[in-house]
Amino acid sequence: MFRFRFGFLVLLALLCGRMPGLAAGQPEPALRIGDVLTFNLPGEAVLNKDFQVDRSGSLELPEIGVVPVAGKSLPQAIGVVREALSRVYRNVERLTVTLKAHKLPVTVLGYVKKPGSLELSGDDNVQTAISEAGGLAPGAQLDKLQLRRGTRILEFDYKRYLDSGDVSILPRLEPLDVVFVPASPRIGNVQVEFDGKALAQVGDGAEDVSAVKVFGEVNTPASITYREGATIIDMIMRAGGVTRYAAVGQIRVINDGKPTLFNMTGYLDSGDKASLPPVQRGATIFVPRLQEDVTGSTDASWLRLPPTRAVQVLGSVNKPGRFEWSSEMSLFDLLAQAGGPGTQADIAHIQILNHVDDKTQTATFNMSEFLSRGGSMSSIPKIGAGSVVVVPELAHSQGDNKAQWVRQPAEQSIYVLGQVGVPGRYAFNDSLRFLDVVAAANGPTNSADLRNVRVSHRRGKGTQVSKVDLARYFEIGDDKLLPKVRPGDVIFIPDRNRDWTDTGNEANVRVLGAVAKPGRYRFSDNMTILDLLAEAGGPTRDAYQEKILVVNMGGSSAQARAFNLTEFARTGNLEKVPTVRAGDTVYIPDAGQSDWSRLTKTLGEVLPAAAILAVMHAL
Repeated sequence: MFRFRFGFLVLLALLCGRMPGLAAGQPEPALRIGDVLTFNLPGEAVLNKDFQVDRSGSLELPEIGVVPVAGKSLPQAIGVVREALSRVYRNVERLTVTLKAHKLPVTVLGYVKKPGSLELSGDDNVQTAISEAGGLAPGAQLDKLQLRRGTRILEFDYKRYLDSGDVSILPRLEPLDVVFVPASPRIGNVQVEFDGKALAQVGDGAEDVSAVKVFGEVNTPASITYREGATIIDMIMRAGGVTRYAAVGQIRVINDGKPTLFNMTGYLDSGDKASLPPVQRGATIFVPRLQEDVTGSTDASWLRLPPTRAVQVLGSVNKPGRFEWSSEMSLFDLLAQAGGPGTQADIAHIQILNHVDDKTQTATFNMSEFLSRGGSMSSIPKIGAGSVVVVPELAHSQGDNKAQWVRQPAEQSIYVLGQVGVPGRYAFNDSLRFLDVVAAANGPTNSADLRNVRVSHRRGKGTQVSKVDLARYFEIGDDKLLPKVRPGDVIFIPDRNRDWTDTGNEANVRVLGAVAKPGRYRFSDNMTILDLLAEAGGPTRDAYQEKILVVNMGGSSAQARAFNLTEFARTGNLEKVPTVRAGDTVYIPDAGQSDWSRLTKTLGEVLPAAAILAVMHAL
């Protein structure tokens, strides 16, 4: 019953010339390509179904063929259909036709993930079409999308729609429209896989003549789409901001071929928007480099700094060069700009050259002492525009370039010679001590004579020499044994194994006779005859060990003592061990000289008569 009533109402409406819900006098909407119509003709099953207006604007009906309906109102279309059906079917007056749905066949091409033909709902828009095509592919140029309708091409800014949400920017879709998404010229002419983020870093302005070009010392040089009201700060931020080497006080802006200088530091200090230069369509923004970078590449941008704003930093710093100067800066600020002192910097003797009334004044600053002990800020030398700061390098290893330490003043140096790892000339300051200097020379060698170290103290016109028993210091650790040294002093560590002719008699003892290595030996007060015999390789097999002689030639007369080594070995009585002093002679006879006459004859060849008498007395 309900179906009959609804069909009756539809038929009545058709007879009256309008559809339900359509106000009287309002024109019927025309059918479009893609519209879906529902047919109902009782008794004819092949017609009781849905038919869609195809891309030619027609309905293809069974046994009838093609019936054009696009552009006609629904009542007009029904009349055309009935007339066509009446040639084959009976009772076509009972036919009912209703509009079931509006469909929108469109095509999406270009830089989308799934280009091709689509069928959308009648009220869908461009964004829906792009979404149904899989979305935009990386590299799509959003501000130049095209809508192609027949021979007409309409270009629109899809990015502006995404920024604002203003649907009036998007053109209304009609059946058979083609939406084309172009690729950005930045991706080149070859199809390759690429990183969309990397592509975005070159900017979104593509080759648009109105785009703003930002390059130089910015993190991501780019061509950026011009936007009304955008400032130079906005553009620099979109280019990733400035690098650490940017000369932010020397930024150039070119509008219509006219350059303008922009001091971003001044703007950031004052916040004065009036100091911001205008940025017009097609403008160019260049951020120059301030100074040489850490890689050592040379850049002359710092030469643009006038002498009234520049200070030079030379020598042992990580980034020597010419730096912009401000009255608020101190010496420490300047050294920080230069990357700080190098690993071999002599910060105890920093030199500052200032120009005053066409004259140069030199000051020396001990930064090492200031950092360790503190002090008044007024003691830090003043620096002004045009000043030169020189940080000297320490004179280190003798193996290094001699020209480096030869330039070092003698009043800042100590000389370390002899048996040390690296003899040479070493920088010195008040915080160093004797052992510091010896350690800087890599310490004594294995053959060093630690008991006879000499230090020459050069004081004014005279020189004083002190003897240092370094071995004794290592035994007891008494700092009083170590001398105080100052710049200009010479530390000499002799060779323990040097030839005996290099020393005087007062430092030697002669060991003669039946020993493995007779000769002249270095002697010190803590040695005994047993030490000397060991130095000489010990008595030979035929040595007459019961009568070893010790002859002392000092004083007004010679003295001699006999020593029974065999008896000492048996008893260990140290009281029987004779005293030996520097300059003595130790003689070990052989068994064939046990007769005193033979012994005295032999000794007569090496000892004076007085010594022979002393030997006879000892025997």
